[in-house]
Amino acid sequence: MTITEHVPANATYTAGPSLDDPLHTRDPRGAAEHAHLEALLRCWLIETGASVTPGPLRVEFPATGLALVTEVRHCSPTGWHRFGPVAIAGPSGQVGAAADPVVAISLLAAEAAARGGAREGGVPSGEIADLVERTAESVRRVTTYIEHRREHPEPSDDGFLDAEQALVLGHLKHPAPKSRDGLSERESEVYSPEQRGSFRLHWFAADESVVSHDAIADAPSLDGRDAVTLMADLAERRLADGRVLVPAHPWQARDLVHRPRIAALIEQGLLEPLGELGPHWWPTSSVRTLYRPDADVMLKLSLGLRLTNSKRESTRTELRRGLEINRLLDAGYAASTFAAHPGFAITRDPAWLAVDEPGRAEGPDVTGLDVAVREVPEGVADLRCLAGLVAPRPGEGRSRLGELVAALGPGAPECWVADYTDRVLVPMLHLYAATGIGLEAHQQNTLVRLDADGGVAGATFRDNQGYYLAASHEPKVLDILGVDASTLAVVDDAIVDERLSYYLLRNQALAVVGCLAVDGLADETTLLGVIADRLRVALGQLENAGPEGDRLARRWLTAESLPCKGNLLTRLHGIDEVLAPLDAQSVYLDAPNPLREVTR
Repeated sequence: MTITEHVPANATYTAGPSLDDPLHTRDPRGAAEHAHLEALLRCWLIETGASVTPGPLRVEFPATGLALVTEVRHCSPTGWHRFGPVAIAGPSGQVGAAADPVVAISLLAAEAAARGGAREGGVPSGEIADLVERTAESVRRVTTYIEHRREHPEPSDDGFLDAEQALVLGHLKHPAPKSRDGLSERESEVYSPEQRGSFRLHWFAADESVVSHDAIADAPSLDGRDAVTLMADLAERRLADGRVLVPAHPWQARDLVHRPRIAALIEQGLLEPLGELGPHWWPTSSVRTLYRPDADVMLKLSLGLRLTNSKRESTRTELRRGLEINRLLDAGYAASTFAAHPGFAITRDPAWLAVDEPGRAEGPDVTGLDVAVREVPEGVADLRCLAGLVAPRPGEGRSRLGELVAALGPGAPECWVADYTDRVLVPMLHLYAATGIGLEAHQQNTLVRLDADGGVAGATFRDNQGYYLAASHEPKVLDILGVDASTLAVVDDAIVDERLSYYLLRNQALAVVGCLAVDGLADETTLLGVIADRLRVALGQLENAGPEGDRLARRWLTAESLPCKGNLLTRLHGIDEVLAPLDAQSVYLDAPNPLREVTR
């Protein structure tokens, strides 16, 4: 696709990271600290609604009388600001020592608490100390990851896996993006995708009476097997006594035996830890979803570590949700979307298995010992996790996306963003318009399909947890499935609009814009104009997809502000996004709409 009209005739762009960029210092600890300081500043500026302009920046904290001072080196409409060195200033205005992330988060958290946080009752007791501790831990982990990459710079020869392992810094707008409570340094070496770890699964033998499972009988990735048979094949072992093999992440396996419910099952002889079985698996970007290059499926396991805002243990509803999506797709519910966008797909989760309790039809909602089976998408070698594509690479230069687009030549950034909008973003909007299903398609859940030249050929969405259903479409879904209740996250249409404005636009599509601009390949306003133009072109198609189908796209093009997730405030309030009510999963706020400026 050619969009030369968007390229100014005199356009000149920088070559990416400069030599004096603190993020690209040779000191791994210095790079890790600066990355966290930038993330904290981005959080604060977004969540307080502060205006940002190029040049000197002073962020005041009246509660302590101190301030952070720095220079805005890249001012980003999408929030991907870049900063120079950060220092602390006292009440007199005199600039003192260089800031470190622990001091900075202490100042930010104290100021946020003094302002009352974002919810009635203010910031809960102990959350400031917890956030400070987790930020310090995150800095240590990122330091280790950067050191590891510099000692072992060779990427994986598996392109899909390499992108999954690329999130060295993590979420660029989160105060503690790599905090993983309870993981030792030695465990981190083995279990972290950032350190390219791999490991064998731990397995349990469970009496049939305490196991529940379900599967889509004709799912291609299962090859006619149910979940029980599949697990035995993956463990490369058969039990003669009829017990069921259940996999667990090694960290989870060691933790589970000390939980009263699991300990009681072991004591009763209904559950037996067997230890390691089968070949090695590799963690993907989510840490708990595991990949094996020679397997037709991936495994999503429960993991009781707190990663960013939540412990990652599956609920029974989420396990069942994957199969509900399978059944809806098999019934043709999204056929119009796939017909209109043949390059777009949804990665299916066709089976699950969980350990229950004796004498009960099913156990607790969160079992701690369960597995969701995920298909390996067709053509996985051409798929790249978006988060891995846009992830900064301290000390290495441009992101993977920046390198890829730079190699395509003049006009490539504009063409890439246009194709991304047409082939990744618009299909997700079409699905919502046609079915009421909203995808929680943040960067890690969005897999971009690349063609032979590195262009955008399509996309696939993954995550059995991340499906919203607009309440207005619930009756139709129930009728198709012949059930009384849906396992999808059913919420008011307005809430789905809010979530998708954050996940699809701010977190996902605008990350492409921010990344290419930070890498010096294009002007952000130009790329925002490309997205706006392609959304306008799509309006008619979206309107035809379903009632008010273009509602969300029109809102993105015209609203002065749009919902934005506040990760600092969410973390400061101690919200577990997995277990919190759907309408209170995170702290959301309104922030200026970057598309509005290019559509006036």
